[in-house]
Amino acid sequence: MIFLCSCTKKPVKNALKINPEIEKLGIVLSSMSEQCKNAVPNGKSTDFLLDLHKVLASDSTIPGMENGQKNLLLLCDKKHFLPDGYEPNDLVILKGNKFYDVSKDDIKLRKIAENSLRKMAEDAKKDGITLVVSSSYRSFDYQKIVYERLVKEDGQIEADRESAKPGTSQHQTGCAVDFGSIDDSFAQTDAGKWLFENAHKYGWSLSFPDGFEEITGYRYECWHYRYIGVQACEFQKKWFSDVQQFMLEFIDKWRKV
Repeated sequence: MIFLCSCTKKPVKNALKINPEIEKLGIVLSSMSEQCKNAVPNGKSTDFLLDLHKVLASDSTIPGMENGQKNLLLLCDKKHFLPDGYEPNDLVILKGNKFYDVSKDDIKLRKIAENSLRKMAEDAKKDGITLVVSSSYRSFDYQKIVYERLVKEDGQIEADRESAKPGTSQHQTGCAVDFGSIDDSFAQTDAGKWLFENAHKYGWSLSFPDGFEEITGYRYECWHYRYIGVQACEFQKKWFSDVQQFMLEFIDKWRKV
């Protein structure tokens, strides 16, 4: 049996013949950054693989995109661009309702994410919390406008901490939402605290956590959550120290090996 070694996070072999998937796991983990390896707790590789396949199976049932990008776990960051012309084909316009509010009329979100948002907002409402959606889907062209404006106002370095270059934004996936005030004060609001404690139960993951700017490329954004599904949130919390970036990088590599 192979275990994830707590000191090196590399597989340790015994004399028995190794399952090909365990070999693959070793290859993928060995290719990850040291920070990611250090985030993975010691445990049985068989347990890890079982949880991984639950995530992949859950993701494979998601209605996909016409351009072949069917998964909710698509890696897009400063180094990984979305495919040219990427646009979700199941976007719905969000409208204020008895569960959540919207800050403007033209906000869109993928249908599967909106379904989860509605359920999450309904439960938040029971706790006296009203969630406010301030931003969600952005097309490539709109993200280009946002990014170029920030570069002009704040300079390249600061803009890159705050905004994604067009083609690299999670907002373009149609599954990312900015809640509330879209500033640091949101973390101290009732809604911000509620989301931090409960969003994962509905499949929403904080994309840019505090203290991980070196990893994610972005400063702490307490308001930015991405819908990745409940199974993925559980997998992320159990095996990747609840850091979305680590999990998405791992799954991206796993699918390519």
